[in-house]
Amino acid sequence: MTVPSSASARPSRGSGLSRVVATLAVAALAGWLFERIGSPLPWMIGPLLATALAGVAGAPLATWPPLRNGALVVIGVALGLYFTPAVLALLLGLAPAMAVGTLWAFVLGYGFYRWLWWLHRDTPGLHRSTAFYAAAIGGASEMAMLAEHHAGQVDRVAAAHSLRVLMVVVAIPFGLQWAGVRGVDVFVPGTQQVHAGGLLMLSAAAAAGVALLWWWRWPNPWVMGALAVTMLLTGSGVVLSALPAVVVNAAQLLLAVGLGVRFTPEFVQAAPRWLLGVAGGTLAMIVASAGLAWWLAGWTGLHPATLLLATSPGGMAEMSITAKVLQLGVPVVTALHLVRYVAVLTLTEPLFRWEMRRVERSGPPGRRS
Repeated sequence: MTVPSSASARPSRGSGLSRVVATLAVAALAGWLFERIGSPLPWMIGPLLATALAGVAGAPLATWPPLRNGALVVIGVALGLYFTPAVLALLLGLAPAMAVGTLWAFVLGYGFYRWLWWLHRDTPGLHRSTAFYAAAIGGASEMAMLAEHHAGQVDRVAAAHSLRVLMVVVAIPFGLQWAGVRGVDVFVPGTQQVHAGGLLMLSAAAAAGVALLWWWRWPNPWVMGALAVTMLLTGSGVVLSALPAVVVNAAQLLLAVGLGVRFTPEFVQAAPRWLLGVAGGTLAMIVASAGLAWWLAGWTGLHPATLLLATSPGGMAEMSITAKVLQLGVPVVTALHLVRYVAVLTLTEPLFRWEMRRVERSGPPGRRS
């Protein structure tokens, strides 16, 4: 199984740039069509499905990483604008729920890992680290790097994360729309007015936050730096500007394209059994998260839909922007995913070492479970 090479993701010259422009055009058309038919998250789901299906069919798609990085900065700013002083005070009372949500991510990831390993334990050359890091509910690039460090197959890890996020991004919004759930946990950002001067200052502040975290080599500095700076400003009562809706829509499109172009004919053909196992495990995790969300709703007073987005096995950026578009507790979803992201990034490798010690104690290789 292969993942897109750097050459296919960089608009170097001539045909490379043309492919990027053509890919964006296809994505924009899909976003417009999905908006016309009333799809949830049209500017994310439409481009995501269009580029994924076109890529699997063999279309010569391409993207450029700086575009996706810019989209993550926009999303970080858009989410940070919700963290007003009143919201921050509310989130303090939700600390126990955040702890449960974080623990849930590890429970899901471990169960998913055992499922993948059980299905593929007899596959020649498959290292246990491949299944473990493929199943972790964390960032795809970070988990792929950890897997490589422990002799895992990076392509299978990346494929598992890509497919999991795609399924969650498509299934949950359509499920919520089918259930008629929208705008049930409404939080208003610090400002809804766009001010040119304020927008310029906000952009500069977000860029400074990104640059600082990039210099510190912080994982995912694009969304984390912009989110941290905007949260700090908004939480301090500093209101500069809202983001234009067209900018947020464009960010969704670019984020979707960055994921969609990972799906190629080779992606599907190289290890179909592996992908089927990932798909089955992802569906089970969505259902289990819905059950947890229902239970947490009775405890916290929040709507189950908000808590489903907060505890689902999706990515922070994708689930938080889903909450924004559907008006489902944006700061709650963002805060739970943020805490979970840091915890998974910090603890996954020590947990893998613990798992390997457990396996070594359990018996000879042929009988380890």
